[in-house]
Parts: sequence; C-alpha cells; structure tokens
Amino acid sequence: MSMPRLESSRIPYRLLTVILAVMAVILLAINIGLGVYYNQLTGGQQTIKDIHSEVAKLQAGYNAAIQKRIDAKKQLDRELGEQQQLKWELEHQTRRSKDYKNQIHRIEDEVSELKSLIPLLSMSCRHCYPGWTFLHLRCYYFSFPVTLKLRPWKDARQFCRKLGSDLAVIDTPEKTVSITKLINSNHDPERFTTGGGFWFGLSDVEEEHIWKWLDGRILTESYWNKGEPNNQRNEDCGATYPRNNPLKAWNDAPCDYHLNWICEMEPHDMI
Repeated sequence: MSMPRLESSRIPYRLLTVILAVMAVILLAINIGLGVYYNQLTGGQQTIKDIHSEVAKLQAGYNAAIQKRIDAKKQLDRELGEQQQLKWELEHQTRRSKDYKNQIHRIEDEVSELKSLIPLLSMSCRHCYPGWTFLHLRCYYFSFPVTLKLRPWKDARQFCRKLGSDLAVIDTPEKTVSITKLINSNHDPERFTTGGGFWFGLSDVEEEHIWKWLDGRILTESYWNKGEPNNQRNEDCGATYPRNNPLKAWNDAPCDYHLNWICEMEPHDMI
C-alpha cells in the first residue's frame, strides 16, 4: 500500500521539475532575446551618435563655408571700393592732364604770338611808300581801276619792277585771306568778273601745268577756285579775284588779258 503512494507522490514532483526546466529555458530565451535587443539597441544608439557626429561636422563645415563667403564678400567689397577710388583718381588725373595740355597749348600760342611780334619790333623803324599797304611784314601795291588802266601780266610785272618791286607772291593762307579781304572791300560789283582780277607772281609759262613763283619755287600750296586751273584758252598766268572764300580766290588766265595787279616789296628804312 505504501509503494503506490510513493510513486504517485513522485509524479507531481517530476512534472514540476519539467515545468521549471521549461520555464528556465523560456527565461533563458527571453534573456538571450533581451540581450540581442539590447545589443541592437546599443548599436543603434552608436549609429545615432555617429550620425550626430557627422551632422555636427557638416554643420561646422557649412558654418566655415558661410564665414568664408562672408569674408570673401567683405574682401570683394573692399577691392571694389579701392577700384572705384582708383577710377575716381584716374578720372581726376585725366582731367588735370587735359587742363595741363590746354595750358601748354595756350602758353605755346602766347609764345608764338610774342615771337611774331619780334619782327614787328625790328620793323618799327621801317615803313611803306605812300599808296602802299603794309601786310605781313611786306608792302603791297594794288592797282585799283580808279588809278591805272588794266595791263597784261608782263606789263604789270614791268610796272612793279620799275618801282623796285615785283608781282606779289601769295604763298600762305594768311596772305591770301588778307589780300582777298582788301580786294573785296575795294571791288566794284558792276564790273565784269574778268576785270576784277589781279595779276600776281605765278605762272606755268616755262612748263605747262608746272606752276612756279617768280623766284623759281614750284607751287606747293594753292588756293585755286573750283575747277581751276583749267587752261581753257592757253591760260598760263595766275590771277586772284574777289571771292567770299579767300582760299578759292585764284584762276588761271591768258597772260595777255588786261587785269589789275599786285606789287610786293620789302619795307624801307625811315629817313
């Protein structure tokens, strides 16, 4: 009777042992799972820390780049300011240079004007004969129609040479302007144009189309009227006419034409 009871009492004990063993296994599995989860959680935190570290580095790099951009902009602004200052100084120096050049030109003009007065001062004791006109340090005689009859070129030159002069040499723009103005002021509009001309010392008698002054110099600067010289009727002598434009006052004309004339000579000493 006692043996069966003993066996029956051992059965719950074994069951309890199995249950405890199972529970131990379950707890062990739970512990292992928790350990794995913990490890995973710890690794994730480390990843997060690494991400935060990278973000911090990126933020620091971004801040440094922003600071560099700010510094570069400041540097650019300084350089632009310096460039503008240099531009203003260059403009100022350019204006000063132009002012200096203008002053130099004015001084040169004044010097030239003073130099031009030197011959006048040396000529202050010299003068022209009555009836002659003093222009550009020379004496000129104009045979206006009211005084003498018109003559051919050779006769006009002979007249001048008898007076110790010769036909005028009009070889500068200043001379042609002054002489044309004087002719215009004494010109009679009722006379024919051919009668209003004045012989002067220019011809191409020696060689056609080679115009020369009386001293043999070849003509270099001329004041011909438009279309002149044209040599329409064997026109070998130069004559100047009343013109609004004194730089277009010359015509070639036949040397046997009867025209007025202009003589030229140096001023003589006063007695």
